[in-house]
Amino acid sequence: MKKFPVVIDLETKHTFREFSEPGKLGITVAAVFNYKDQRQDVFREKEINKLFPILENCSYVIGYNIDSFDLPVLQPYYPGKIDNFKTFDILVDIKKIIGKRLALNDVIHATLEKKKTGHGLEAIDFYKEGKWEELEKYCMADVMLTKELFDYGIINKKISYLNENGKVDIDVNWGKYLEDNGGGEMPLTLPF
Repeated sequence: MKKFPVVIDLETKHTFREFSEPGKLGITVAAVFNYKDQRQDVFREKEINKLFPILENCSYVIGYNIDSFDLPVLQPYYPGKIDNFKTFDILVDIKKIIGKRLALNDVIHATLEKKKTGHGLEAIDFYKEGKWEELEKYCMADVMLTKELFDYGIINKKISYLNENGKVDIDVNWGKYLEDNGGGEMPLTLPF
């Protein structure tokens, strides 16, 4: 059976100023775009278990800073080992190529001429103020911008960022993450 990638982003209840360990930040919402059925879904904390079968049945979990942030935040909720997931972290790839980290908004702006709808701290405010609809829209907007960046990189084999001299291209080779199955079988969680 052919597997397809999933793009993910999540928002937290707390910041690193409050807790230094990602696993203590708590999830408010997680959003995904599934290439299998071209579907967008948002899950609130109480329904996060519905996310697990999607991640377990995808070829790759794709995102921006997911290896250091999103997946470690998700680990306390997941009954298995989160590092069993095959991932493609766009930020890790950028750092490997150019030797430094770049903010998602900077890469999106230079590559797609778009901007994020807000900042992560605003998402925490949405949660504290009970503005669930705004929070879900914000999280899904980040997923769709990350997906658009990923798709752009596949089609054009490059993305861009700005430095003091102007726009700089980064050559990328991301097509394999859309085409292959991600290797072996993922151990599945117990049904919920």
